[in-house]
Amino acid sequence: MKYSIIKYLFVALILFSFQQNVVAQEDDDLMGMLDDEVGETTEYAMATFKSTRIINGHSVEQMKKYQLDFRINHRFGEIKGGAYELWGLDHALINLCFDYGVTDWLNIGFRRGTYQKTYDGSLKFRLLRQSKGKRVMPVSVSYYADMAINTLKITDPNIEDIFSNRLAYTHQLLIARKFGEKLSLQISPSFVHRNLITASEPNDVYAIGFGGRYKFIRRVAFTFEYFYASNTAASTDFYNGFSLGFDIETGGHVFQLFVTNSGAMVEKGFIAETTGNWLDGGLRYGFNMSRVFALGGSHE
Repeated sequence: MKYSIIKYLFVALILFSFQQNVVAQEDDDLMGMLDDEVGETTEYAMATFKSTRIINGHSVEQMKKYQLDFRINHRFGEIKGGAYELWGLDHALINLCFDYGVTDWLNIGFRRGTYQKTYDGSLKFRLLRQSKGKRVMPVSVSYYADMAINTLKITDPNIEDIFSNRLAYTHQLLIARKFGEKLSLQISPSFVHRNLITASEPNDVYAIGFGGRYKFIRRVAFTFEYFYASNTAASTDFYNGFSLGFDIETGGHVFQLFVTNSGAMVEKGFIAETTGNWLDGGLRYGFNMSRVFALGGSHE
């Protein structure tokens, strides 16, 4: 009897040990599956820039689906006007902007600016998104297209006042990368076509834009932007657009303060028709103020 009890205890111990090994093996297999699953996720870069524009030019950032970005862009006059013009503060150029997220990857835009009384509309497509993990993509890429209409009255009798003469087109490829939490850089190959120009100007202007953002404290970042355009090399009338400034985040707003030599806030203007010379006081104080609204649909 004594040996039978010992035998039964020994068998029970073996069965218990076997069960524990099976449970441990199952736990190891489950943890392995979870590790594999975690390793297969894709992590996307967020907030490469805090706004849909770096300063003048568009960034790779998009409005999310059903979101509307209402933006007021403002440029004062050139500071070389001196005290009589209050260093440019007596004058102003304004651009009102509406950019809407049709989907997370497609934005449409509509704007009206005082520069040449211009109306313009745009499309912006997200092509690639910077990511790591299962899907590795080193950069974010968007395509931007804009059509602008100059509505100034034509008083020159030598110019035929037809609608097509008022049109200008811009195409840009926006390529950006976020380097950690502080630094983001973007390069923007650009093409501008203007239907009506003076005899000394080209219809087609090719440009390359460089821009960036460096966040040095929680809600404030330094920004810069430069566009090298093909029509400026042999011209004494036009210069490459160059801007320096700061992004300030204030809750639902992004407030941008900067100095720039570009008065126009439409692509065909600040890329191909910048008249300010940084070395000759051709600078302007400016600001952009952005407010995002959620319109319709469900929001995640």
